[in-house]
Amino acid sequence: MNSAAWVDDKVKEWKAAGLSKAEIVVKCAEACLGWDYVFGAYGNYCTESNRRSFADRGTCPAGEAAEIRRKCQAISGGEKCDSCKFYPEGRTRVFDCRGFTRWVLQQVGISIEGSGCTTQWNDERNWASKGEMKDLPEGQVCCLFLYNSKTGKMEHTGFYVGGGMCCHCSGEVKIEELRKVKWTHWAVPKGLEGGDAPMPMPEWKPTLRKGSRGEYVTLLQTKLLQLGYSLAPYGADGSFGNKTAEALKAFQSDSGLIADGVCGPLSWEALDNATPGKKYTATIRGLAKSKAVELLKQFPEAEITEEDS
Repeated sequence: MNSAAWVDDKVKEWKAAGLSKAEIVVKCAEACLGWDYVFGAYGNYCTESNRRSFADRGTCPAGEAAEIRRKCQAISGGEKCDSCKFYPEGRTRVFDCRGFTRWVLQQVGISIEGSGCTTQWNDERNWASKGEMKDLPEGQVCCLFLYNSKTGKMEHTGFYVGGGMCCHCSGEVKIEELRKVKWTHWAVPKGLEGGDAPMPMPEWKPTLRKGSRGEYVTLLQTKLLQLGYSLAPYGADGSFGNKTAEALKAFQSDSGLIADGVCGPLSWEALDNATPGKKYTATIRGLAKSKAVELLKQFPEAEITEEDS
């Protein structure tokens, strides 16, 4: 994941490059992937003192307070922040769901008022237009809401970022397909309306980390192998273990990214744009074909050429 300082610098770069507000909102939201959920937070730095202050607030439910403390190793384990996953070469920020949308929009000078999802939704000063999901405007960055008919309240919020995907803070900042969250309503913040649509979304790929499995892990491993990073002895086996993490960190470091071993949008983009190295021919005399087949599993692009002795 990225540090808060890195994201702040990127926002400045995107503004200087003349990107639209909607484009910056999408990029900024994606850059926050993996940052933690803290009830009541709205972009505060992830520090022990900040976590304690939110956990100790009288408005924080007991379960949320316990979770805030559990996830903080400085509170639960007494270890220092700089060895924590939420300190990737610098502090990250923390949010609850409405704090996430509020903070991201603030980065482009847009303010949405309200202490919670329901009050945000009900304040007409916030919105240029809004409606139900059946009328979701394609190609328009907007806020999403989940209405609970039993309580009469909006219970969750996030962003529609295009391409049938949403970005929201639930457990952590994440990107998911729209269908995985039962969104009921959308609202376009004032300042994002009109022709201010995002760039076409690239093909979405999930964020991968140690423990991930499946076809996207195989794709990641294949790309790393093509670029010359070793995954011996397992090769592209579809299981994200220590060797894959080591190879990914090496690639991230070589590409000027934060080497955290998590493959998110920035790492996928760098992998997609990377140029494989030159191809070489290696001759191994007397190698049994069965051994050669096993060896090939580590190098998906390699081929066997048999020679008569």
